Order: sequence, then C-alpha cells, then structure tokens
Amino acid sequence: MPSPFRDTFHITGYRFGHGTKSLAIVGAMRGDEIQQQYVCAQLVRKLTCLEEQGLLANDQEILVIPSANPFSMNIEKRFWAMDGTDINRMFPGYDRGETTQRIAAALFEQIKGYTYGIQMASFYIPGDFVPHVRLMRTGYEDTEGAKLFGMPYVTLRKPLPFDTTLLNYNWQIWETKAYSLYGGMNDGIESAITTEMIGTVLRFAQRIGLTQKPVVGIPDFNSQVIDESCFLSVRTPQAGIFYRLKGAGEKVHEGELLARIIDPYEGVIKAEITSPTDGIVFFAHNKPLALENTLLFNIL
Repeated sequence: MPSPFRDTFHITGYRFGHGTKSLAIVGAMRGDEIQQQYVCAQLVRKLTCLEEQGLLANDQEILVIPSANPFSMNIEKRFWAMDGTDINRMFPGYDRGETTQRIAAALFEQIKGYTYGIQMASFYIPGDFVPHVRLMRTGYEDTEGAKLFGMPYVTLRKPLPFDTTLLNYNWQIWETKAYSLYGGMNDGIESAITTEMIGTVLRFAQRIGLTQKPVVGIPDFNSQVIDESCFLSVRTPQAGIFYRLKGAGEKVHEGELLARIIDPYEGVIKAEITSPTDGIVFFAHNKPLALENTLLFNIL
C-alpha cells in the first residue's frame, strides 16, 4: 500500500512447509506490541532451523506474520498513526474502506482458511498477565485444543457486540480454530515469560503433528478452564500515582494490601487498594499513573 510519508506499507509473512494450510500465527497489530513481535521473530528463527533439519511435517504449511503494523511501531504509537483506529477492531475488513479496514482485509485474505490460528494478543489496558490462552464463546470455540499449549489457564469470554470485529472472533466464524495468547507485558522483552510463550507455541505445533521435535524445559500445565466472569475486578477510587505492591501470578488474601494511590503533589497516601478475596492476581496494571476508576487488578 503506498504511503504519503514513508516507504510503501508491506506486511511480511514467512511460510514453512507445503500443503494443507494448517497453522497461521499473527504477531503485532498495534505499535506497542513489542513482545508479540519478538515472540514471532523467534518462532521464525526456530521454525527455519526445524525446516532445515527436516523436522517439519511434509504436507502441512505454517505461516508466521510477525507484524501487521510496522508504521505505528516505528513512531511508537499503539494505534494507526493517521487516525488512531485499531486494526484488530476492523475484521474481517473491507478492501474499499478506511486504511485500517483495508489492512485487515488484506491480512484476513491470507490467514483465513487455516485449520488453526494463533494471535499473540494484548489487553486494552496496559498491564501484566498470568500467561494464558483466551477464547471467545462463539459456539465454535475449541477448548480442548487450547489445552494443548500446556499453559496454566484457558479463559472463556462471552463476546460483546463490538467484539465481533476482532480477529479471534472472525477466525472462528470462518471455521479456523482460533486462540489468543496473553502473557507478561507489551512494550518490553521479558526473558522468562517470552521463552515460555515461544515454547508453548512450539509445543502446540508438535502436538498437532506439525513438528517432530518435542519441547523440553518449558513448564507443561494441565490447563484450568475458567470463565472470565469468575474474575473480581479491583478499581481505584481516586486518581494519582500508582504504587504497586503485588504483581501478576502472586497469591493474595482477602484484605491484603495490593497497591497505594499517592497524591502527585503532596506525596500523601490518597487510597489503599486491598484484595476483595483470597486468590491469584491474574492481571495487574503496570503504568505509574492511574485515573479514577481505572482497572488495577483482576483477581482469580
């Protein structure tokens, strides 16, 4: 696609193997999804090695797209630089519509028709996650397939009306078994979680018969399936500097202190944020400022 300010806009994909369209993997669609792009780049490197060693299935194809939005990443903007729209809210796309609709249409044309689809996704609020697979309840969700990643949790979510334009939702409607993978943060490379995310994708590929090399050294869980309605949300009653005391994955008890909200002018504590229940911090906000009513934690 021609660009008025930069080089021609391209989306680059890497194909491995030939034959049945088996697995498509999509990385960054937003400009701050650095970890998602990094995971895909490492998958390209590892799949290249496996192909050279003859360890990929002969009659199956894997497609990896590390980034669908390099322009926004180049200028450090989360959404499309021109109008602030979100590519991941434009599926299945429209090839004669607005720019992000055209990008979504071009991308979806290439990735639909695969048996399995993996999106390295990010949340709409900045924060850290316990690694998990997320599915939308469309009637086509593949819960058993999601367990093959060996991640600690598989979460199910009832889609809202505006969720019908997400990639995960449309992949499922077009009969692809779609999974969204979440873990860690967006705008940073976290070695432990990043390594785990790479390993879980390769484990999934091995378990569905696309590679012949077992994955070792990566935790393999008997995934717990949970509905996201089970989460208890913790929000801040006041705006201020967010001083976090608990992070994703930590066990907490009812009444335990999770964070403080600090007055940005006087330095006094404006609010103390406590856990409403015993459980595990599934999501934790990670920016230093919080507006009133910001979602700070999800407790499982």
